[in-house]
Amino acid sequence: MLYVPHSPAAISGSPLQNHTMKNLPRMHLVLLALLFALSSIHYAASDAVYDKFVQCLSSHSNTSDQISSIVFSPENPSYKSVLLNYIRNLRFTTAKTPKPAIIVTPTSEAHVQAAVICAKSNNLLMKVRSGGHDYEGISYISNGTFIILDMFNLRAIDISIADESAIVQAGATLGELYYSIWEKSKVHGFPAGVCPTVGVGGHVSGGGYGNMLRKYGLTVDHVYDAKIVDVNGRILDRYAMGDLFWAIRGGGGASFGVILSYSLKLVQVPETVTYFRLMKTLAQNATDIVYQWQYAMRKIDNDLFIRLLLQPVDSDTKGQKTLRVSFIGNFLGDADRLINVMSEELPELGLKKEDCTEMSWIQSMLVWANFDEGTPPSAFLNRTYDSNFLKRKSDYVKKPISKAGLDSIWKKMIALGKTGLVFNAYGGRMSEIPEDETPFPHRAGNLYKIQYSVNWEDGGIDAESKYLDQIRQLYSFMTPFVSNNPRESYLNYRDLDIGVSDNGRNGYNEALVYGRKYFKGNFDRLVAVKSAVDPDNFFRNEQSIPVQPSKGNK
Repeated sequence: MLYVPHSPAAISGSPLQNHTMKNLPRMHLVLLALLFALSSIHYAASDAVYDKFVQCLSSHSNTSDQISSIVFSPENPSYKSVLLNYIRNLRFTTAKTPKPAIIVTPTSEAHVQAAVICAKSNNLLMKVRSGGHDYEGISYISNGTFIILDMFNLRAIDISIADESAIVQAGATLGELYYSIWEKSKVHGFPAGVCPTVGVGGHVSGGGYGNMLRKYGLTVDHVYDAKIVDVNGRILDRYAMGDLFWAIRGGGGASFGVILSYSLKLVQVPETVTYFRLMKTLAQNATDIVYQWQYAMRKIDNDLFIRLLLQPVDSDTKGQKTLRVSFIGNFLGDADRLINVMSEELPELGLKKEDCTEMSWIQSMLVWANFDEGTPPSAFLNRTYDSNFLKRKSDYVKKPISKAGLDSIWKKMIALGKTGLVFNAYGGRMSEIPEDETPFPHRAGNLYKIQYSVNWEDGGIDAESKYLDQIRQLYSFMTPFVSNNPRESYLNYRDLDIGVSDNGRNGYNEALVYGRKYFKGNFDRLVAVKSAVDPDNFFRNEQSIPVQPSKGNK
């Protein structure tokens, strides 16, 4: 049996302990003995789980000599760093945060297969993490005994410019994908997120979008194949999956199996793209510009995407706050053509050629990722990330908000103090794809998506309570302005506030609450797929797709 040694501190009866016990009063000795006994029981239980799992893993893997280097128990010196390396939300790094009994970091597909088989046979809940952001931590937190299957070692990328495709393993990051494309071609790109440390596995399986949204649609709209390990440990491709292939392109992979890789179709980008960022405060007519932006983006050139960042900031008047709107544009073309488009469709912004910067596509992605101009593309290979305490929420807007409505939102944001909003323009290609083409249903009829965002640095309970209350107040205030019946949400902006399931007898009805918000009418089809491929609900989390309820539990 392969075994990773545990810390000497776990061993009772050491010389130091024996010396200490001789000098304690009898009652203290009794209490200490009880403490040691309970500690021994805990470690024995922990060891038993670990030992059984490793034994199983060895018997189901052809590379059993590697297992001691990819399986980590809490007593392993590397356990803490492996756990923390891909936690991006510091809210889930406290002493009270539930920790996994085992972390498995596979280096081969066979390791993944064995891990699924062994977790299932040992009745262990498995959480799958692909190295991304996971706002609510559901890929590495759970009540009860659980393990993490951490996919960060599986990050190979194979680019073929000849057929404009990429095969990308789930543990790769978007930055690594962009860099790999750039190495092979200066006129190809891929429509995905602007944050380079996002993991491909989660990003694609939840839908995925970026600043080419209006031109090329979602990330999942460019997936033509995939490989997944199912609940029985089999590796399936698109043709073996059947309807499961539909489900994992926007329905979240973690409900159905372990995504190994996605096969993606690249898109063509011009040699020159244009970037701009203009900031306007309320005193600089920001409200009127935002109001007109809502109408313009429905029909503007599909080569143009404009994101708005809305933040409370200090005003020129000492002691007072105002609202600042940053208009961030990505245009698949040169500055002259962009100015012509803007002068016709959104003259209120007053964009001038000197506000624009022409660059290559890869350079534009670096700027969108907040790197300085001139940063080499190799920066995308850096996986380090400045984590924060944070909370995110989402909404969809279907009708333009009036100027009076916008004014009321600004006042609420200023009064709250910190929570910001991000408006992401829709239209274009997004309005042309049917709702049921993929599980992601938020297509035609949406003007823009809203992300609510608050970060803070103080790890105390009071700070967390304060900022969570702020973002929830703003979300509640926005109710009259956003979608309803259901109030729609974006799966990749995971938000446990909108509903959770304990995956018990009432799991379907609990999942229905958040499922309708994430998937609308596609929820029932996802449930049907789940029931067919994982009828015992092995792959589950707090917001997973449930199996169909039995007749007695509807």
